[in-house]
Amino acid sequence: MNVIDATDALRTQRTDFDSEKIAAKLFDDIASFSADKTGVSRPAYSKTETKTLEYLEAFALNLGLFVEYDAGQNAVFSLPKDAGATGYILIGSHVDSVPNGGNFDGLAGVIAGLMCLARANNEGTKFPRPVKVIAMRGEESAWFGPCYIASKALLGKLGEEELNAPHKEDGETLFAHMDAIGVDMERVEKQIPLLNSKDVHSYIELHIEQGPLLVEMGMPAAVISGIRGNIRYKKIRCNGEAGHSGAVPRAYRKDPVLAMADLLSRLDESWLTILQKGEDLVLTCGMVATDPQKHALTRIPDLVDFSIDFRSQSAQALDEMRELLNQEIRTVARERKVRFDLDPEMHTSPALCDAGMVEGLSAAMSRVSLEPFVMPSGGGHDAAVFANAGIPSAMVFVRNRNGSHNPDEAMEISDLIAGTDIIYEYLKGPVQ
Repeated sequence: MNVIDATDALRTQRTDFDSEKIAAKLFDDIASFSADKTGVSRPAYSKTETKTLEYLEAFALNLGLFVEYDAGQNAVFSLPKDAGATGYILIGSHVDSVPNGGNFDGLAGVIAGLMCLARANNEGTKFPRPVKVIAMRGEESAWFGPCYIASKALLGKLGEEELNAPHKEDGETLFAHMDAIGVDMERVEKQIPLLNSKDVHSYIELHIEQGPLLVEMGMPAAVISGIRGNIRYKKIRCNGEAGHSGAVPRAYRKDPVLAMADLLSRLDESWLTILQKGEDLVLTCGMVATDPQKHALTRIPDLVDFSIDFRSQSAQALDEMRELLNQEIRTVARERKVRFDLDPEMHTSPALCDAGMVEGLSAAMSRVSLEPFVMPSGGGHDAAVFANAGIPSAMVFVRNRNGSHNPDEAMEISDLIAGTDIIYEYLKGPVQ
């Protein structure tokens, strides 16, 4: 598909601008050239990701918007008069996806920003502050391991270990993939920001909700109060002692699976206690495996590997869970005569959304005849990187059925437009 031809049908006149119809076509066309076996795959720093940006570039140019690429090879859109502006509001998200993922995660935020610019251009709206929209590359951790790659590079936060991470399929490093598409790797390596953060007045990101709350509440959108930070261990290994399932009495067993279950049960009880105290926390064990070369129905395994993911809006709660994990590991190891080995901890700090922006977006929500609703984000987003770099940041969620990172993502385009209306109304109003 030629990306210019793909947008021919999107040419529009001021009198018949239809945000919902245009957004639907953008999603459909991008899905068609990034389709995988069951969903879509837009790998970070890939040709498909580049093609997505080129398609959006052609669309924006057709509507008379200005397009440029920054030093991280992210696409940046604006009204022509704001091309060289400083002190601008930045709206953005990412265009990459997980393997066989859904079409809305990330991309919805970029398209929402473009709809704001296209609508302003169509209606002749003059925002109090310049507005730019950024379509970022690699955010998903699925391809290399590190997450928020583009936003970290923009803000000088991408480390050497992350740059050396291998691609899950071809084994080439993240550095090599970024270098191949023209990212300024000399600055990235030295952790010199690719973006002058002083030019950014604030950052707004729209995203599909990755949980069921808005669906259950029957609400199309929400304003986000903060983004949970996390402590993650990709692999914790519990080492025990192999034995025959029928011949070894309980008193003599060193069963790593039951030790793992004991540990998780203790953590689950502590999680409930923390919630009952009114604190924010979620806990997940997403991967569990004994050795497939050895495991059998009649064998006590000698080891089990598992992951742990703690998330909270409270840095203190995360620190407390880290200490609790270490205490419980010591207890379980002693009582069950096993040993736990932990991979290096991966840590992302919580990020609170700017209180003034949350208030402003909530007021905008009311002005577009939606009931204001504020909630936390359980998933991580580029907005957390901007917020933790000192840039006032906020988010809007839109309703989405069936979770995210899977082909069954089911955001309604009308809900996207509702979320876009909130941001557009906010941009029109007085911005402090």
